[in-house]
Amino acid sequence: MSLGRLARSGFTNTTITNPNQDHLKKNRTVVDLGDGSDVVYVARFLSPDRSWEWFDYLDKRIPWTRPSIRVFGRSCVQPRDTCYVASEEVPELKYSGYQPHAYSWDDFPPLKAILEEVHEALPGSSFNSLLLNRYKCGSDCVGWHADDEKLYGPTPEIASVSFGCEREFLLRKKPSKTSQEKASSSTSKGLKTKRPNQHQFMLKHGSLLVMRGYTQRDWVHSVPKRAKAKAVRINLTFRCVLTEI
Repeated sequence: MSLGRLARSGFTNTTITNPNQDHLKKNRTVVDLGDGSDVVYVARFLSPDRSWEWFDYLDKRIPWTRPSIRVFGRSCVQPRDTCYVASEEVPELKYSGYQPHAYSWDDFPPLKAILEEVHEALPGSSFNSLLLNRYKCGSDCVGWHADDEKLYGPTPEIASVSFGCEREFLLRKKPSKTSQEKASSSTSKGLKTKRPNQHQFMLKHGSLLVMRGYTQRDWVHSVPKRAKAKAVRINLTFRCVLTEI
């Protein structure tokens, strides 16, 4: 199947309905986050053999870089390696004061094959950019954040494919003004507040996690440091960047 046929328009909520991969339905978990947001997790999205084959390619052939970024006005080295791939029509990406070079899909043919697998699993999706991250050990991480930039639109669908070492993926609901006021009041009175609504996923080798709806508006996510994580993890996050904002 060509990428031209895969370039479908629109990125509304989708379901796992690939007739050629019935195991996706059997192995998926859907978490309803409420208010028009949900997360789909498929632990066995790709076969182990193919996953290891792609892991080796990604680890050795991708031109990884570990850039300097700005966080809260201070310069620091990003705690993970990264690379960026995008279609020609996609606007330049910039985050935390860093603007990565945008490689072409044709530079890395296996990425097009993985993209095809993701598109087949998510009918109606149309991803045109890919941010790759490599976590070399347990001290590599990504802090709490939301991919809520305007270039992704109000209800972005973000598909994340993981390879290698298993790592925890955490989701935490953003506090509302009302909850912040209650927490401030309780703290001032010496009362303990409840832990915010949070979900945890163990991202396995060859797994797929999809965030949909208003997840980026209402939730933040992270991959925390873990001392027990001794091996490399590689993560591919497919996104649809709006070409006209």
